[in-house]
Amino acid sequence: MKKIILKHLGSAWMNKDRASQAVKCIMAVSTLVSLCGCQGLQKFQKQPLDLPSHSSKWLNQAPDTDLVMDFVKQIETRSGKFTSFNPSNGVSLSEAEMIALVYNPDLRVARLKANVAAATVKHAGLWDDPKVSFDVLKVTNSVPKPWTIGSSISLTVPLSGRLRVEKSQAKAVMHAELDRVAEEEWRVSRDLEKKWLAWSALQSELDQTKNVVSTLDSIVKSSKLLAEQGEIPKTEANLFMIEQTSQKLEIDRLRGELLAMEQEIRGLMGLSPSAPVKLVSTLSVKSWIPSNRRLAVNNPSLNRLRSEYKVAEYDLLSEIRKQYPDLEIGAQGEKDQGQSSIGFLGVIPIPSLNANRGGIAEAKVKRQVAQAAFETEYERYVGRLAALKSRKNALSVQNATMRKILIPMVDQQLIDAKKLISLGEGDSLVLLESLIRAHEAKLKIIDIQLKKSQVESDIRFLLGPTNHKSVITNK
Repeated sequence: MKKIILKHLGSAWMNKDRASQAVKCIMAVSTLVSLCGCQGLQKFQKQPLDLPSHSSKWLNQAPDTDLVMDFVKQIETRSGKFTSFNPSNGVSLSEAEMIALVYNPDLRVARLKANVAAATVKHAGLWDDPKVSFDVLKVTNSVPKPWTIGSSISLTVPLSGRLRVEKSQAKAVMHAELDRVAEEEWRVSRDLEKKWLAWSALQSELDQTKNVVSTLDSIVKSSKLLAEQGEIPKTEANLFMIEQTSQKLEIDRLRGELLAMEQEIRGLMGLSPSAPVKLVSTLSVKSWIPSNRRLAVNNPSLNRLRSEYKVAEYDLLSEIRKQYPDLEIGAQGEKDQGQSSIGFLGVIPIPSLNANRGGIAEAKVKRQVAQAAFETEYERYVGRLAALKSRKNALSVQNATMRKILIPMVDQQLIDAKKLISLGEGDSLVLLESLIRAHEAKLKIIDIQLKKSQVESDIRFLLGPTNHKSVITNK
């Protein structure tokens, strides 16, 4: 087909009628452009979902795959510090964060969405495709040459500069999406840390409850013997058995919650319920000094809102550029009843009535909304940071008081009660009360430590990472 068109194009110049030659050339070029353009179009290919394959891949995901290890090496290269990543001896909180950054399902979707913006940048700012038109008419009356044939080809010349703005606009959108990914990564790290702390607190409660049950086991045996000997009433001995049973039920409850929470942690890490991983509990996290300056610079949410404001600015600039017209030029030819004519096509809109006033006004308001979103979020975060600072100080005072005053008191009370019972001079109810009070005090210490660590985690989340950028991409 191409050879026929090129032959037609070459032979047209051999005709003595110059107008006829031009008309034939325009028609041939228009046809050639249309065919070439159609041949360059991409074809749709089906890609059905394959759940069995994905399920098998997910079930085989482990904390120490090549993908995770490559990411750890990237972190070490960027930070210049050795991370001592070794999940084979148990996964710590810091190691779990690295695994989550690789496998977390929400992050996978967020990164793919960012790839959409990256694909847009690659093809933004391209010229509009040329336009080709054909007209074929037949005169209904009987004439020697009843056919009227016309053809034109035109191209839009972007005089307004909108294509440069479109390119910059697409880049701004891509940076905003990348900041959204960084924000999502930081959110996953925060959620994982808070869930890990809650799980660790439950583990500490379980250990403490087991200690109480172990203590009660020996007391129940001795109190039962004393009751049989008539040293203490049977009702008092039964109180120890009731408390023992109650604490064993509490152990069952804690174990159930621990297993459920461990599965939630696995979900945040992107691992299956059967993945070979052992979690290492911790209730201590790094302490952070609240800083409004660091918050303003490093907080991922503020960075994302800052990027979205830039997008709003480019949106406004794009709407303003639309005021300026683009020129559409081209060539057209026609053959009517044996007579050939040739001419040029030129179209340029006059921005006198519309001038895109509505689009500009809307873009200005959207920019104001983006500005307000950034400023109000900053105000909210500064207020929350101040509240966290006050809460942190209050919890530090409570923790110090509990450890220095209350815990020593209840421990001494328990020791004294046991000593008196062994001498046959004490009241068994005092011993039971002392044991319960000591247990409650230690659970209170665990709760205060959890809340203190959660506050530190919230402060860390507001302050944001230092120069955090996502280094994971989906291929």
